[in-house]
Amino acid sequence: MTKPQSLLSVATSTIKDAIRISLDLFKIMVPVIIIVKILQELNLIGYLAAPLAPFMKLVGLPGEMGLVWATALINNIYSGLIVFLSLVQDQPLTAAQATILGTMMLVAHALPVELRVVQSSGPKLIFQLITRFAGAFIFGLLLHLIYDNFNLLQSPANIILTPENAAVDKTILQWAFGEIKNLISIFGIILSLLAVMRILAKLRILAAMDFLLRPLLTLMGIGSKASALTVVGLTMGLSYGGGMIIHETKSGRIDKKDVFYSLTLMSLCHSLIEDTLLLTMIGGHISGLFWGRLIFSIITVAAIVQITKIIPESFSDKYLWGLPKNLVTERG
Repeated sequence: MTKPQSLLSVATSTIKDAIRISLDLFKIMVPVIIIVKILQELNLIGYLAAPLAPFMKLVGLPGEMGLVWATALINNIYSGLIVFLSLVQDQPLTAAQATILGTMMLVAHALPVELRVVQSSGPKLIFQLITRFAGAFIFGLLLHLIYDNFNLLQSPANIILTPENAAVDKTILQWAFGEIKNLISIFGIILSLLAVMRILAKLRILAAMDFLLRPLLTLMGIGSKASALTVVGLTMGLSYGGGMIIHETKSGRIDKKDVFYSLTLMSLCHSLIEDTLLLTMIGGHISGLFWGRLIFSIITVAAIVQITKIIPESFSDKYLWGLPKNLVTERG
């Protein structure tokens, strides 16, 4: 095979893989996106805010901020920020409070979509739901205790984001076109990621990255085949890293335990760059949004790894991890 033919073969293979990964993701995302939009249009998300008010007060936030978190939990961070900007004029926050709210939104948001992405790779939905929600609350409580007891970040939050540059109300048609554009963007990013990953693999950079990360990943129980994809999820986002892991797990190339540990880490801590920068625009501080979230997630998953070593395998198979649906069908 000549070099141009070889390059064409690699390019064709990469595009086909990107299409398969994107379709796997879109089958999950599109129905959930539509359901969430219906909930929004019927104003049902507000009913989820009331039970969250006590949790908000425990972490040092006004109870009204429960509506912000509820919106982010069901929809996404951007929707949560729209609600935040509508409330913050009457409920001004300190930098510490903005950081706490921001980190809780970062750890637990867009749960209907993201939990389905994770579930499609094998991990059990209930455990992942509990981990995301409890992780967000516990981390928020820890930050509150640290900032409050050491009198840190008690000045007013510096809110750069404004309603004008955050978002505007859209018609259903505008919303639909916007979501289609988002899906096309996701395909483009996945295609780019696959191309970059293959170039990095060819240049042995992934091998070097794996070597550098190996001590930490070994501690956390994440195998070498999942390590590079974990880095993608941490930096880019759960949908991208999770989408690529769905593809790999359905091929049977990654062990179910590695998938579980990797996706649990990604769930707690993903999109470290984009989302962190976004939440600094409402006055959040890097100490919690980036460093605190990363350290908390690593420690949490490392603890989960140690716990799973001592509990019965049958319990883990039933409640923690499993195989992707197509592999279950084939092996059943």
